[in-house]
Amino acid sequence: MLKIENLNKSYKEIKVLQDFNLHIHSGEIYGLVGPNGAGKTTIINIICNLLQSDSGNIAINNQPISEATKKIIGIAPQENLLYKTLSCEENLKFFADIYGLDRATRQRQVNDTLAAVNLLDRAKNPVESLSGGMRRRLNIAVALVHQPKLVILDEPTTGLDIEARYDIWGLIRQLQNQGITIFLTTHLLDEAERLCQRIGIIKKGQILAEGSLAELRTLIPAKEIVAVQTTQEEQAIARAAEYGFTYRYYGNELAFWLPEPLELKEIITRFEGIAIDSIARQPVRLEHIYLEVTQNNY
Repeated sequence: MLKIENLNKSYKEIKVLQDFNLHIHSGEIYGLVGPNGAGKTTIINIICNLLQSDSGNIAINNQPISEATKKIIGIAPQENLLYKTLSCEENLKFFADIYGLDRATRQRQVNDTLAAVNLLDRAKNPVESLSGGMRRRLNIAVALVHQPKLVILDEPTTGLDIEARYDIWGLIRQLQNQGITIFLTTHLLDEAERLCQRIGIIKKGQILAEGSLAELRTLIPAKEIVAVQTTQEEQAIARAAEYGFTYRYYGNELAFWLPEPLELKEIITRFEGIAIDSIARQPVRLEHIYLEVTQNNY
């Protein structure tokens, strides 16, 4: 669906994208995660033909990007594209007009799209009366009103409470079930972990690692991660080294990578004689992979 090859973009002396490559398959949810300034917004602007790259190629549905490909892309940016004093229906009609929908098609699509994001009963309500979660759903509706094949969601749940996040996640899964390809950027690693079939980790304009969560987990030689609280950290690290456990600090939390899962009793035995206040077992998560890739010279 989306193929990017050797994309480069610089602003004066600053290289934002460096031989960037990306291939998103039809019907999948692909997540791109990375720190601020990694190049995510620049990529989106180039895909939408709002910004020219210095070099490289982009094809959408086997077509080079152009004015024509804009009609098969829908975008829901991080900042809502909504007019607060207009109703939900009026907002969608406005954007449907921009995409050139005729009057009959426009009304049908506005109604169908509001129903898809569960806002049909709010059609006449002004945007300013909606909750934050409803506004985000309407913002996604703007991206859907012209029936695109590829939808770009830029930080779709930033700033929302957990209930609203779950609503948006459910909507995204529904879109995929309808055959829509979704390109998702997010700072919320659990969001990418839950929703995406494949995830790319970007830093300084380059993808450092990419794959399914299972594939990304192979980048860390651990089957389980054990976080410990102890006043004898040096002794715990030395003991762990005897058993081949790699240590890492996640914030101020000391953790060990276990090559194979162990029962809690076995873990406690390994640290016998060291004052351990607590032990917490956890699977290898995207956050562990992300930190390793972006901070430890992967």
